[in-house]
Amino acid sequence: MKTRAQLRTERQQQQKKKPRTLWRVLISAALILLWLTGAGLGGPLFGKIDEVSSNDSTTYLPDSADATEVQAALGDFLGSDSIPAVVVFASDDEIDDALKDELTSALEDATTAEGVKDGSSPVIVSDDGLAAQAFVPIDTDADIGDVSTALSSDLRETVPDGVDVYITGPAGFTADLVAGFAGIDGILLLVALAAVLVILVIVYRSLLLPVVVLSTSLFALCVALLVVWWAAKFDILLLSGQTQGILFILVIGAATDYSLLMVARFREELHATQNRWTAVAAAWRGSFEPILASGGTVIAGLLCLLLSDLKSNSTLGPVAAIGIVFAMLSALTLLPALLGLFGRAAFWPKRPKYEPERIADANPLEGRGLWPGLARGIRKRPRLIWISTAIVLAIAAVGVVQLDAKGVPQSDLVLGASEARDGQAVLGEHFPGGSGSPAYVLVDEDRLQDAADVLLGDDSVDGVSVTAEDSPSGSAPVTEDGITAFGPPGTPAPEPTVIDGRVLLQGTLTDAADSADAEATVERLRADLDATGAKVGGVTATAVDTNTASIHDRNLIIPVILGVILVILMLLLRAVLASVLLILTTVLSFGSAMGVAALLFNGVFQFPGADPAVPLFGFVFLVALGIDYNIFLMTRVREESKRHGTREGILRGLAVTGGVITSAGLVLAATFAALSVIPILFLVQLAFIVAFGVLLDTFIVRSLLVPALGYDIGRAIWWPSKLSRRDAEPAVERDVQSAAEPAAAKAEEPGLG
Repeated sequence: MKTRAQLRTERQQQQKKKPRTLWRVLISAALILLWLTGAGLGGPLFGKIDEVSSNDSTTYLPDSADATEVQAALGDFLGSDSIPAVVVFASDDEIDDALKDELTSALEDATTAEGVKDGSSPVIVSDDGLAAQAFVPIDTDADIGDVSTALSSDLRETVPDGVDVYITGPAGFTADLVAGFAGIDGILLLVALAAVLVILVIVYRSLLLPVVVLSTSLFALCVALLVVWWAAKFDILLLSGQTQGILFILVIGAATDYSLLMVARFREELHATQNRWTAVAAAWRGSFEPILASGGTVIAGLLCLLLSDLKSNSTLGPVAAIGIVFAMLSALTLLPALLGLFGRAAFWPKRPKYEPERIADANPLEGRGLWPGLARGIRKRPRLIWISTAIVLAIAAVGVVQLDAKGVPQSDLVLGASEARDGQAVLGEHFPGGSGSPAYVLVDEDRLQDAADVLLGDDSVDGVSVTAEDSPSGSAPVTEDGITAFGPPGTPAPEPTVIDGRVLLQGTLTDAADSADAEATVERLRADLDATGAKVGGVTATAVDTNTASIHDRNLIIPVILGVILVILMLLLRAVLASVLLILTTVLSFGSAMGVAALLFNGVFQFPGADPAVPLFGFVFLVALGIDYNIFLMTRVREESKRHGTREGILRGLAVTGGVITSAGLVLAATFAALSVIPILFLVQLAFIVAFGVLLDTFIVRSLLVPALGYDIGRAIWWPSKLSRRDAEPAVERDVQSAAEPAAAKAEEPGLG
């Protein structure tokens, strides 16, 4: 029997612990309430993102680009802030005067709709008489997608039978993009969350824990969206549909990955201690460094995008970095609070048992599972495994030379059916391909004729005009003899519109504005016009400048990211050799993913090419996120190496982290794969590259290549740290430490699990 003194001591200890437990509950409740408030404010903004976002490519060009300068001047010259829609009529029979009058009447009725500005052109019949076109200005402040759809629908209802109607040109392709991004805050989120939920249920075999983890990710996304939305509202950040989709996927995937690591540590601690709050604290200490290092690495890589000339890239960096910050915060604050309140009940129906003796004596390499077996296989033949794995990855990487990342036509940006693409094809059959999307040339007034002569002398330019306010059509033809009159004989030639001493020429190209031939024409015109000081803008010039900036960004940012991540790894692992090897294996993994992607894009999916930004974005996410799993592995390996020696520590680290890192990889791959539900070529390609690359990194690089290579090298991998010169702590010290942990756990308050 216990003495009175012992009973009195126990009561005193329990009375001291009750206030401590109460404070923990109150702090956890406060954290949950804080996150609930943030999520409540951010959640309603999902349906309002289009209010602060833009998909206009000219807004993302660097200020120094010629197309940017020309675009800024268009509003002054053209007299309105509008985007042109090219209405194309295709007829089975020749369009005579009577049919032309009917088309004109239908167009006049349709252009009275809200969002359509005054100044539509007359109906222009093609030379073969089988098609006609008209240019309709659409207000840029209106919903271009809705206006284009309404215009197309109204015209189809009123034109005679046998006439097909298409809306193409800049407004038509913008409408396609708007429609493509329409499901980004609906179907994209649903698919991503459903995929993650299924994986979590399979991993945990629990009903409550997947909801807890998914709630952590959703709350992080809502609060991140709250910050990003208001930053875009006040023009601090630029937001596009592309950036929005990547933000959603990145936050869900990263927050879930960090949560998986925390939950795995929590489950381990519940086996070693009875008190759930002690288990939460120990799990937090064990997860803090790898989560912080992982998130910090991703943030550092993303912020390297600030070096980009393209604003679509440079603004993605801080937007995505904000998302990662809240993903880390939710995993380190909200999730521990929820786990502390639920305790072992979170794992129901398979609650972790309190088994300190078994845990203290357990050797993870003696288990029957996949990862202990893989670790034992690496112990037997490490060199064979890492060499053969590296050779296979290197062979796959050879395919990267087949990647065509020089840009794609605007008409191919949206996958599936496209009215704008079909309309452009019809337009090209009956009119100059560049109709409705001319090359704009901004030139000094006294060099007008010099610039016009250059345009007229190019075989790929069908005609040249100059903006003129006093002309009925708003422009006047320019020939080798100068500006010509538009009207009956004797009509005086109109004066060109002059603003700040400059005039605006328009050159209609013979090729489609988004074609490679048109881009070559613009580059040639720029070279020929260099002596006149003219600036060339327009749809084609914007594409040329965008591709040039993308290639510059790719060549600059990729080496910078590698250098930044290398420094972070050196600081984290305190080892030069290990850090260099991890970088090299990650780059090899990226090369393999890009090589396989190139072969599939060309041979299976038959894609028309890739945007120059695809390799850059793929590199940023694969290297920054791929290095995460190496960080998760190697921080645990370093911890185990201090106790058991480097080679034993590598195998133990692999066996212990194999399950959680694989689950994290599956989650991240599934979330990025969800991007493919958005029918935008860039996002579909990025989805495949990142999803496949993450799986490759998870199952091959981190599971085979890195452990086998590290085991083969031995403790020298930690050079030049002290760990490279000693193998492990003294066995006695380890035994004392192991025995102390269960003893400390038993001293805690029982019955709170």
